[in-house]
Amino acid sequence: EDKDYENLKKQVVEYMDQVYPDKNITFKVVTRRGDKQYPVSSEQMNRDLGEVILEAFPQIRVDVHHPDVLLRVEVRQKINLFSLAIPGPGGMPVGTNGKAMLLLSGGIDSPVAAYMMAKRGLSLACVHFASPPYTSERARMKVLTLAKKLTPYTGNLNVYVVPYTAAQEHIRDNAPEDLFTVLMRRSMMRITRVLCEKESADAIVTGESLAQVASQTLKAIACTDAAQSLPVLRPCIGMDKTEITDIARKIDTYETSILPYEDCCTVFTPRHPRL
Repeated sequence: EDKDYENLKKQVVEYMDQVYPDKNITFKVVTRRGDKQYPVSSEQMNRDLGEVILEAFPQIRVDVHHPDVLLRVEVRQKINLFSLAIPGPGGMPVGTNGKAMLLLSGGIDSPVAAYMMAKRGLSLACVHFASPPYTSERARMKVLTLAKKLTPYTGNLNVYVVPYTAAQEHIRDNAPEDLFTVLMRRSMMRITRVLCEKESADAIVTGESLAQVASQTLKAIACTDAAQSLPVLRPCIGMDKTEITDIARKIDTYETSILPYEDCCTVFTPRHPRL
């Protein structure tokens, strides 16, 4: 709290002595002067503080390119000294860029899509399509668990569980098998569009990745989008499964996502989907 320059030099030496008992290291000082009224420039502080460290500990060496220790000095209302930076997730505050409706399945991809869009400032609500008795109560609880795991990143989530059995059976009984998946996705988009109005959401988010499965071709995606008028955001579209899985592990949704409970997207799957 004491901004006296000579005292700062003493504090820097004391910090290096306490935090790095092994002095066989290289270092660099980087100063950021948020308080522009401070009478010493950042460059001058880098030189002066580096000098006192070298004088106090002759075995320590300077390396401005690849130092073992990057000593950061931030001059604000107080002066902060630190040499360990832990990166956060980055992004923008949730809710600053509007709201969207996420199609939340029980798989790996859609929770990752939620996390990535929340990083860009989107507030989210979720819709999950359940098809009892083809899908179980455990599958529904799995999705609610995934939503709960997302809340540290997204904030509170409304989750709509839509009974979808009748719609799937109608498509199964009245459409060619090879069109089942794309017709199902189009109907899901229409239902989600109605929920967007209820939630004042201006876009739809899915976890689709281009060509990851046979139904996620460019033509199939275009056909799906044409079923309703809102923008469809697909943050995973250019990622492969390994990249998506790495993020799922980081946000702690992976182990839940791989629990072996069927979701409605795997019910009545056509042998050879068209598009």
